[in-house]
Amino acid sequence: MKGVPLSYVVRNLWVRRATALLTVGGMALVVYVFATVLMMSAGIRATLVVTGQPDNVVVLRRGSVAEINSAVDRAQAAAIAELPGIATDREARPLLSREPVVLNTLPKRSSGVASNVTVRGTSDIGLELRPAVRIVEGRMFRPGTSEIIAGRAVAAGFRGASLGDRMRLAGRDWTVVGVFDSGGSGFDSEIWGDAEQMMQAFRRTAFSTIVFRLADADRFEAARERLESDPRLTVQAKRESRFYAEQSEVLANFISLLGMALSAIFSIGAIVGAMITMFAAVAARTGEIGTLRALGFRRRAVLMAFLLESLLLSLAAGAIGLAASSFMQAVNLSTTNFQTFAELAFRFTLTPLIALQTIAFALVMGLLGGFIPAWRAASLQIVDCMRAA
Repeated sequence: MKGVPLSYVVRNLWVRRATALLTVGGMALVVYVFATVLMMSAGIRATLVVTGQPDNVVVLRRGSVAEINSAVDRAQAAAIAELPGIATDREARPLLSREPVVLNTLPKRSSGVASNVTVRGTSDIGLELRPAVRIVEGRMFRPGTSEIIAGRAVAAGFRGASLGDRMRLAGRDWTVVGVFDSGGSGFDSEIWGDAEQMMQAFRRTAFSTIVFRLADADRFEAARERLESDPRLTVQAKRESRFYAEQSEVLANFISLLGMALSAIFSIGAIVGAMITMFAAVAARTGEIGTLRALGFRRRAVLMAFLLESLLLSLAAGAIGLAASSFMQAVNLSTTNFQTFAELAFRFTLTPLIALQTIAFALVMGLLGGFIPAWRAASLQIVDCMRAA
């Protein structure tokens, strides 16, 4: 079967470049929305996934889905500390951190509107358990004092959280003595202070979580079974990396579903626009279609030629929309995590999979928008085309 040359298809698009550009522009906007939503969802997942360490274990109260609604009393914390296989530091201290986690409202710098911020009580061991965390301004808080350090996102986004500021938490004034960076993880959206001081200030009698590092990461299942079968304990243990990955699921899935719904609605308009453009092309080139058929090109070749035009339009729209959305990677946003009800700062993340999904989405729009006009062109009779010409 003889096919219509690609150069003929491209020339026809160039001849109708004004309408083609309008069609590409409309489709590119839809592609931009589609890609941005995927990048937002991926950014949230990436932020929380990198928060955890694979060799760290998080212990929470059984049935808890977040640190803020977990409680592990001191007796249980002491029993957990007896677990064999916990790694030690250079001073032979167990790498185990007992941490209260609470929410506190702070006003945003941009609007002054109060928003929840996660406040974590920890220690120098807690800092050692998170090797990605480093102090970038000031210093680490001193144990037993009302000193705190703020994550980079908190320091940048909330009033009273900059280095040297005094912050009111739980009826007590705290001094921000340092700003830390955790490489874009969820810890950047937290405030850290001395665990015992936080317990006293917030009137807590139990820790929220116990975090420790295993000397052998492969021994996690054995450690989990031992903890969860201990009659003194009512806890559950998870790898820290898995725990934080689960924290992202509800919010990321919600954004994905909402974005997909919006993209589907917008895509209907883009598909209709592509269809109108292609129908106009068929009507304007009836004589050409008759000539192609008279020269021996079969119906299938004509159908493929017009379908290829539509796919080229959608491919151009996909490339433009994807290129525009890639600039969103330079944007930092924050939103409320549905699991913790705390503010979470994140960045848009473009991955190769998202790029492929975006181009595929654009091509599907082109296929749906161009198939009926192409079928119409292929169905025209040679005699009718010649009469119309």
